[in-house]
Amino acid sequence: MHNQPLRNSVKIWLWTGLVMLFFQIIIGGITRLTGSGLSITKWEIVTGAVPPLNREQWDKAFNEYKATPQYQKINQGMTSGQFKWIYFWEYLHRLWARSMGFVFLIPLVYFWFRGYLTTKLKQDLIVVFILAGIVGAFGWIMVASGLVDRPWVNAYKLTLHLGLALLTMSYLWWTYLKTGKYLSSSDYVRHQKVAKNLLILISLQILLGGMMSGMKAALMYPSFPKMNQDWIDPIIFQASSWKLIHFVDYDRYAFLPALIQVLHRGTALLILFVFLQVMFKSFRLSLIRYIGFLLILQIVLGIFTLLNSIGSIPIFWGIAHQAVAILLLMAAIKWWYLSRIGRYRY
Repeated sequence: MHNQPLRNSVKIWLWTGLVMLFFQIIIGGITRLTGSGLSITKWEIVTGAVPPLNREQWDKAFNEYKATPQYQKINQGMTSGQFKWIYFWEYLHRLWARSMGFVFLIPLVYFWFRGYLTTKLKQDLIVVFILAGIVGAFGWIMVASGLVDRPWVNAYKLTLHLGLALLTMSYLWWTYLKTGKYLSSSDYVRHQKVAKNLLILISLQILLGGMMSGMKAALMYPSFPKMNQDWIDPIIFQASSWKLIHFVDYDRYAFLPALIQVLHRGTALLILFVFLQVMFKSFRLSLIRYIGFLLILQIVLGIFTLLNSIGSIPIFWGIAHQAVAILLLMAAIKWWYLSRIGRYRY
């Protein structure tokens, strides 16, 4: 007799987790664009939940930051007020992660011991927790990469951190979808291959976007449709560019940021081409219309982000671009789910 309230309570809990994960990734993006990720130099799970509360504690935190390459090479002369601003975003990013732990864990224990969860749902939730733990651990590995030599986090590690976060959210989204009852359509099933290809390409595109952000590649070519004066920077075609050192020390050479931007632009066009194959055939489906809207919006936001990346990456356009990318990924996952709906459900 408690089946209906149970199902609703579990779904609300899962949906709350999805919303919190979405905002955690957005806050992470703001942290990246404001250069805040290295402002807290220690990883303290318990004591780190409390920020500096007096002048002495703020001075200590600021002095620890002054010992980092980022301060010495980029932010030398930063005021205490400016430090508190970047500290705020990194602190919020970590605090939000801690809050998610409580929001996930406490209801999970309650639902688990009340017998509200099926065996399959328990297994999926365990996977979500493992992924979340890996994301948190790798977050510190990423931050630590910017506390030694480079004045910013390693772009590869940043992209992996982003990818793991989105994998966690995607798995939770897939879990949430399996708790519902959805009516599929023959159009979804008929275009299953397109749905799969689109999902793969969007996932790849987001990772390329992470590389773009980590390398600040947009600053090199704040123009569209050309890359400054060229359609494709000639450096891409030079045999001397394809050296291992250019992939490792990407911040010292122009080659890899140029290559990543070429791939990012090209993949966007490829995604649009793949989607147009089915858009007009299945436009009556609300999800297809929604994906089409997000896809066009995402391309426009990407162009505006590029055009405004003069001297620094614009926070508003960059975050809007990232937010729509997440929504587009979730929509693509739902399309893939609906194309195979008969195989998954609790």
